Amino acid sequence: MKGIVEERAAMLGEYIIENKATVRSAAKNFGISKSTVHKDVSQRLRILNPALYREVRQILDLNKSERHIRGGMATKNKYLKAKELRKVECLDTQFEQTG
Repeated sequence: MKGIVEERAAMLGEYIIENKATVRSAAKNFGISKSTVHKDVSQRLRILNPALYREVRQILDLNKSERHIRGGMATKNKYLKAKELRKVECLDTQFEQTG
């Protein structure tokens, strides 16, 4: 069982580097929890492969610094989509009344 965890930590690290992935997307891709991914790449990988750990850490730090921007963009898109849906519904209602 030990070898499997070590291999997984290395695979996660490589995946995050190759795809500039977030912890969440790595967890989804590997079918494991975000907590497991975080523990693998921040604790286990540091011991198993320090060079890989440093590369992963850079990407995770970048993701963390951009997190507030991504959240703002997601909120903006949510409300723009809702606005578009209201426009379509309004046009449908007008069409039915004249129709």
